[in-house]
Amino acid sequence: MSEKVIRYSEAFKRQVVSELAEGRYGSPYEASEAYGIRGRETVSRWVRQYGREEVLKKVVRVEKPGELREVKRLKERVRQLESALADAHIDGALAEAYFEVLCESTGVDAEAFKKKHAGIVSTGRGRSSRRGGK
Repeated sequence: MSEKVIRYSEAFKRQVVSELAEGRYGSPYEASEAYGIRGRETVSRWVRQYGREEVLKKVVRVEKPGELREVKRLKERVRQLESALADAHIDGALAEAYFEVLCESTGVDAEAFKKKHAGIVSTGRGRSSRRGGK
């Protein structure tokens, strides 16, 4: 199923840009909503095409030296943590699947085993400890 391509006349484009410049619409987005123009950047592109960039709101960002580096570093850290969390979820799912297969192959009821050994926690070093300080 292909989408219908809509072409707008030069007169229509100029009218939309002119009305935006006159202040009839607060933003290119509002103008596109008013006329049913589907592309997010279409009206902004027309504004630049007809040399009316002053109509577009500009964002000025003031940063301390090194702030951009800090933002990049934090974004990388978030990416690493998300990856580690995904790995932990996969490891947990694999451990649960292995446990189910082990219980099935040995004929042990998994739920009964879990209830019986609920107080024992693996330390991950080949040793187990009892919860509750024992």
